[in-house]
Amino acid sequence: MNISLGRSRIRMALVVLAALAVAAVMLVPHLSTAQAATGDEASTLAFEANSEFDGADCNVSLPGSTPSSSLLPDPFTRADGTRITSKSQWECRRAEIKELAERSVYGDKPAPPDSVTGSVTSSSITVNVSDNGRSTSFSASVSLPSGSGPFPAVIVYGGFGADTNTIKSAGAAVINYDPNSVGAEGTSRNNKQGAFYDIYGSSSSTGILMAQAWGVSRIIDVIEQSGGNILTDGTGVTGCSRYGKGAFVAGAFDQRIDLTMPIESGTGGVPALRSIAQESGSQPLSSAYNEQPWLGDAFSSYTGNPSGLPVDTHEIVGMIAPRGLFIMENPHVDWLGARSGSVAALGGAEIYKALGVEDNISYWSDVQNGTHCATRSEWNQPLRQSIQAFLLDSGQGPGVFRVASSKSGNLSQWRNWSTPTLSGDLPDDGTTPPDDDTTPPDDDTTPPDDDTTPPDDDDDTTPPPTGDADCTAVIDVVNDWGSGWQGNVLITGGSGGVSGWTLTWTWPSGQSINSSWNADVSSSGSSVTAGDVGWNADIAAGQTINAWGFVASGSSTSPQVTCTAA
Repeated sequence: MNISLGRSRIRMALVVLAALAVAAVMLVPHLSTAQAATGDEASTLAFEANSEFDGADCNVSLPGSTPSSSLLPDPFTRADGTRITSKSQWECRRAEIKELAERSVYGDKPAPPDSVTGSVTSSSITVNVSDNGRSTSFSASVSLPSGSGPFPAVIVYGGFGADTNTIKSAGAAVINYDPNSVGAEGTSRNNKQGAFYDIYGSSSSTGILMAQAWGVSRIIDVIEQSGGNILTDGTGVTGCSRYGKGAFVAGAFDQRIDLTMPIESGTGGVPALRSIAQESGSQPLSSAYNEQPWLGDAFSSYTGNPSGLPVDTHEIVGMIAPRGLFIMENPHVDWLGARSGSVAALGGAEIYKALGVEDNISYWSDVQNGTHCATRSEWNQPLRQSIQAFLLDSGQGPGVFRVASSKSGNLSQWRNWSTPTLSGDLPDDGTTPPDDDTTPPDDDTTPPDDDTTPPDDDDDTTPPPTGDADCTAVIDVVNDWGSGWQGNVLITGGSGGVSGWTLTWTWPSGQSINSSWNADVSSSGSSVTAGDVGWNADIAAGQTINAWGFVASGSSTSPQVTCTAA
């Protein structure tokens, strides 16, 4: 049977304000702590978007060249130089990023084929594709969890990805996908092999990561048509190492994928390309390009010139927004470039924040076992929570960042752009809902977590009144795992505002900062001094911003912080 493409199907778990039940038709993003302080209750609602690629109707017009820069490109600035101002504009900005990424990094992903047919059983999926007068086929095996179904499913690249026992016990099926059947490794660039190249030619300039992602999309086509014991509206993808690269690309380039889980993906995967070129011990860009034809042929122009890239992987992370994303990395193997992975994740998290869905991205590199592609106990709970939130519509995403102190990137060193406050809501059917009061707070440059917004007046972490002081600041404890914790630093401008700030405090009982982002931090014994990094220097009178963040060792605490205008 032929597959009819272009149907609305993506779900994303977002939350609504129950107190606004009279406006229940309006979709809203996840509540911040500031919104929760109003007394509104949270509930889960499915978010509908269009299929494989929502931006097909966007008028994308890109320049022939872009300025070279050693810093990460601003994901919020369009090709014409203007910045997006509303959440509804992200769809067409995403379409620009998609085109830039295909043009310079991965190669083109063709439009949906003329015909896709196939079948789904309790043990296998068959896929038959016809396009441009050529045909091909491939298959994947299925392993169902206990129960009567139908089940959501996680497509596992090559048998290496997130722990399949955890996936199945959480209530999702496992689809074992052989990516080499669609885009084979071990081939030369002018003689690529696999089902994708059967149709689009062995000399196609599209790299095998994109070819394999095309195969994932065709599996979803068949699931949508055939159904059976596999749900049509709950799909995840995962893979480790080279398959982690593939899972990352698949999730970015098919918006029907509700949860993307790349593991230890290394160069060509999550790690920021500009950063990895400077990270000692990581796989060089030229090595990743030449090891296998993973990346598109056009990437050869950038292996020695990453500053010339018109796009970087923090924007590919953002292409997955607002859908679920759980990035897992290994800090013990330098070749994998985990520091650059944290840079890309932190940069991409700014896009999630701007869209008001900060709980939908998680990152975890703080693991003890250094074995490549090992099953790690640290990831089990956030993995299970992600599956429940994004595939089963139960609860919300973990929204946690656990960055290994040995491989902690500093986003402030890689950007000169700020994160805008975007108005309105994300559209659910191609239309923009009217604006409401759920816009996230002012520029928020700390990693996402459940409590990154100033809490209510009854919480002792609320910034004190500004009075006549230059500025005031408090530390908000947003994560505590016993031996360490994550803090966000909230700064409020005084009566005259500030155009630069310096913070000082003294730790009470042996705490120390292991890593930080978006501030210039120095420590001497128990004394800490932190300053702005330029773009986050200006704070208007009475304005409170989440200025920066850190990961510290020892017990969590909120010491008295002194804020002085620079």
